[in-house]
Formats: sequence, C-alpha cells, structure tokens
Amino acid sequence: MYTQQGRRQKRKPVAEMNVVPYIDVMLVLLVIFMVTAPMLNQGVKVDLPQVASEVLPSDSNQQVLTLSVLADGTYYWNLGETVDTENRTETAISLEEMTEGVAKIMRARPDTLVYIRGDREVNYGVVVAAMAALQQSGVPNVGLITEAP
Repeated sequence: MYTQQGRRQKRKPVAEMNVVPYIDVMLVLLVIFMVTAPMLNQGVKVDLPQVASEVLPSDSNQQVLTLSVLADGTYYWNLGETVDTENRTETAISLEEMTEGVAKIMRARPDTLVYIRGDREVNYGVVVAAMAALQQSGVPNVGLITEAP
C-alpha cells in the first residue's frame, strides 16, 4: 500500500514483552502470602475429653511393664502381672539407663505390655523422648496411663 506521499510505510514488529502486568500479579501474591502466613497455625488445638476410663484388660500370660516419668526427669518402672503405679522395681536416672533396662526386659519377654505414665509437671518433650527410647528398645506398642478426673 502506498500512502499519499507515494511511499510505502513500514512498521517493524515490537519484540518487547510487557512485564508490568506480571509484576503487578506477583506483588499482589506476595502481599497475600505475607498477610496470611502469620495466621497459619503451627499446631493443632486438641480438647481431650475427660471421661472415666475402664480397667485395662489383663492377660495372665503377659507381664506388664509400667514406666513412670517423674517431674525431675527421672524414670522408674515396675514389672509385674498388672499395672502398678505405686511400687518401684527399678529406677533409672537417665534416659540411656532406662533404655538399657527396658531393652533387657524386652529381650527376655518380647510379649511384655508397656504402659507409660508421665507426671503432670513433667515436660512433654521428656515423655516423647521416653516413648522414642522405648521404641528403640524394641517395644512395638506403648499405652498411656492417665488418672480419672
């Protein structure tokens, strides 16, 4: 096509990409994440029910190991045919001593039932560490003992 002046008008295609809309979208997403990130919960709030529990079933063929974690972080346990929270058969000052003692018991009788009982004042991490040590000692299942409300 010719224009009125008689020459052909040539236009080069624009090879630049307009990134302004992309920057706007990224800034909006950044603001959204910055606002919502502090609102995310780091844990789950659990309201445990307070119910009277029934007596644990006892099998006369299995022995029961009741491990108690005291508020000062020491451990003691009782080995018998029923759950016993009053007597102390063995006492361990550290987690390693407790792990060794329970490992000996589990090697002797692998069908031993294990229950753990933590003091109200003990740190939750100490009880979890005891549960992990019990797992390393060869305990497949651990029951938790609570008191009735």
